[in-house]
Amino acid sequence: MVESNPELKKYSFQRHKPEETVLYKVIQNNWLSFQAQVEEDTGHPLPDFVIREFEEYFRCGILAHGFLRAQCESCHLEHLVAFSCKRRGICPSCGARRMSETAAHLVDSVLPMKNIRQWVLSFPIPIRLCLAVKPKIMSKALEITQAEISKYYRKKAGFSKAQGKTGAVTLIQRFGGSLNLNVHFHQLFIDGSYELGEQKEPIGFTPVQAPSKKELDGVLSKIIQRLVRYLENKKILIKDESDHLQISLPEGDGFTKIQSSSVTYRFATGSSKGKKAVVLKSLPERDHTSKSGLVAEAFGFSLHAGFATLSHERAKLEKICRYIARPAISEERLSLNCRGEVVYKLKKTWDDGTTAIKLTQIELMERLVALVPRPRVNLTRYHGVLAPNYKYRKQIVPQQKIEPDLKIVEPDSEPDPLAEAKSKEKQNAKKRMKWAQLLKRVFNIDIETCTRCGGKVKIIAAIEDPAVIKKILDHLGINSSPPKWTSARGPPVDTQPELFDGELFQAFPEY
Repeated sequence: MVESNPELKKYSFQRHKPEETVLYKVIQNNWLSFQAQVEEDTGHPLPDFVIREFEEYFRCGILAHGFLRAQCESCHLEHLVAFSCKRRGICPSCGARRMSETAAHLVDSVLPMKNIRQWVLSFPIPIRLCLAVKPKIMSKALEITQAEISKYYRKKAGFSKAQGKTGAVTLIQRFGGSLNLNVHFHQLFIDGSYELGEQKEPIGFTPVQAPSKKELDGVLSKIIQRLVRYLENKKILIKDESDHLQISLPEGDGFTKIQSSSVTYRFATGSSKGKKAVVLKSLPERDHTSKSGLVAEAFGFSLHAGFATLSHERAKLEKICRYIARPAISEERLSLNCRGEVVYKLKKTWDDGTTAIKLTQIELMERLVALVPRPRVNLTRYHGVLAPNYKYRKQIVPQQKIEPDLKIVEPDSEPDPLAEAKSKEKQNAKKRMKWAQLLKRVFNIDIETCTRCGGKVKIIAAIEDPAVIKKILDHLGINSSPPKWTSARGPPVDTQPELFDGELFQAFPEY
């Protein structure tokens, strides 16, 4: 019998087991009750795309719903890899995978070997809601932001609009640190401008220095002016009798009400309707402020541009790409207290000393629902010389790496149903091996190497037939019955804030 190699086991792949996490159990126990509560309180059911998001997450990573068989070519040791939901909203596992894939793709195949600067634009609370419920308005706001920052780069490099062209990638982030809905833009700009020839081809590149505080204020001022003018023309911003601007949006369905409440840190349903979340406070260790550095602020808008990477700092660039492409929920910071309430620890202590928020399980459900993106809304956008339709894009981006061991040879003959099934199986294997490379690249976890003998691991089958799934799992002593939803029940009894771990939960201060 071949013994396991402890050095290989040190970074070996282990199945995530989502059914054992706090997030999964909260959703399992409250999803049906929450749907009933939303329909009762708002008069509208949740949209189908929201329901699909939660139902597919409930199946994600569960072996009883199907899996891939991975086998060592040398010693034939096998392990099972469960199917994933590949959703964009609440699944931490698929979000982490998308984060790593996006970061690797941007660094390897999109962002050139130039200095890259991150620009972050955030909006006043009323406009955040507008961007969340109106995807076309969000696209226009991004178009205005992109145009003004590009104009700044061209002007500083000494080019007119016809003479120069910039490049950027935007990742639209939809969440805040307390699981609230907060639409804002993270833009990675090539820190300079390309000079164009007669055929609009790039013939040179002019780098520029970091913007001054005055220049940053000027860029933000122009973005605000253009966006406000656009929203006024669309009758979304309306002046009242005191000449103040007010947001005018239709009341919308139950999902829009939930999003509106999440933007303002409140709740739209249940016994917490109209209330804000409660937070755990402690004395901060230092006078922390998020307003330091290269930042411009006006009328509730803020524009940050203080973080940049040099051309050779590709690892640092990939790290910031992972940060801005990260999933909305961190399972490591989610826990239950002794009363069954959810405690979500903040990544950084807020200025007022807040270290965590406390939610009932139903309140967490509402926060999660608000974070589900609407369908057919692309959250990653490419601009200028990095846009897919730019004729000379290949001259700008890095040469894409081709992995010969992942190449799939297509058959010469016409495909039949059996061949199509085999092709799908190979495609699944190809995607899994790509994820294997990302695990090794980001976390030093190698799932392509056998933990027992060091041999090469490959995918040998995709198991989707329920009868075969049950037979294999029963043989291995693994539960072959998928988890089931907990039946809907009445609303929970409201509880008052009290001491928790020696510290006092207090209400959010008014904004």
